[in-house]
Amino acid sequence: MREHDQTPQSEEFRAAVIGVGARAGVALHVAAAGGRVVAAVDPAPQTHERAARLFGDIPVFASVSELLASDVVVDGAFVTTPDFTHADIAVELLEGGVPVYLEKPLAISIEDADRILETAYRTGSKLYVGHNMRHMQVVRMMKDVIDRGEIGEVKAIWCRHFVGHGGDYYFKDWHAERDKSMSLLLQKGAHDIDVMHWLAGTSSRTVVGVGDLAVYGQVESRRDNSDRRMGDWFAMDNWPPLAQQDLNPVIDVEDISMIMMRTDSGVLMSYQQCHFTPDYWRNYTIIGTEGRIENFDDGTGGEIRLWNARSDYLERGHVRYPIEDGGDGGHGGADPLTVGEFVEFVRSGRPTDTNPLAARDAVAAGVAGALSIRSGSRPQQIPVVPEEMRQYFVAHQPTRR
Repeated sequence: MREHDQTPQSEEFRAAVIGVGARAGVALHVAAAGGRVVAAVDPAPQTHERAARLFGDIPVFASVSELLASDVVVDGAFVTTPDFTHADIAVELLEGGVPVYLEKPLAISIEDADRILETAYRTGSKLYVGHNMRHMQVVRMMKDVIDRGEIGEVKAIWCRHFVGHGGDYYFKDWHAERDKSMSLLLQKGAHDIDVMHWLAGTSSRTVVGVGDLAVYGQVESRRDNSDRRMGDWFAMDNWPPLAQQDLNPVIDVEDISMIMMRTDSGVLMSYQQCHFTPDYWRNYTIIGTEGRIENFDDGTGGEIRLWNARSDYLERGHVRYPIEDGGDGGHGGADPLTVGEFVEFVRSGRPTDTNPLAARDAVAAGVAGALSIRSGSRPQQIPVVPEEMRQYFVAHQPTRR
């Protein structure tokens, strides 16, 4: 592959997709940003048909090394491979001078997350992590309420995540195995932890937790589903959880987790995640020195309620903000916004609402929570990255000549 120009001048943004699985379709949004997918990488021959169906007649390589050695020129790569492969793939692309859009979580260990950051810092190759929830309307509206000072200074955030589809999403493939996912506090929790950090403007440094494999470990129906995709087994009538069929042969991650976090600035946070609830949504409560807000539903049709005066029980609060329509596209219109933000970041260096350093801190909190759960709720301390590297990412990866 020809030497990459980190600030491409061509009108068309040429993208590669690494991993033609469930999330590969996010790269289709590059068209709205003035680009197209010109190559894909996936070692499984059966994915070539899917690549052609999604992206048309493009070359499909068996490895990143083959892509980098080819004469295909790319301006950025979307890494949508399984979580446990993120670090090695991202490092190889960054070393090759290719800007990376990396699906969250950044990695499945703090060490690998830091390795990715170090590579991006050392090489100057642009790194973007797809924390699309920062572009969801419910999150942006809550942040606007906070930034306007309507609840005063944030002091506490609680998040309850009811993962009603968890049995289908995470317990029928590699997500159920610790050595491939580490914990569902990463795959699912990294979203919410990142949102809480963003709303409070701070990151966790001490984490303690409890959790268990309370339900899905009891299900005896097991099957190796490597020959299928989630769309082959997902169904709303897969209920109740103990009646699930064809779960992964190995299940050793928790299906219910509760962690508490103390941040740099002293804001206290809690995150609760359950994969066997009947409903699927997330609820945030943000408490400040002058009020609190809470979302009911997390998409169009729901609302954010604000309590800003003393009262007894007041179901709907003092002020209500209907959650706005985020438009078309995955995650309530957030996916196309992240792709557009990535493309513009590569082209012009424009600051982004997402940040790899924050993505690292979300992973670190999830890892620390899992380690605490598995060590009898022993508190875990999260290390900080070197100050020079921290400043680089805080400044949105300025070009170094």
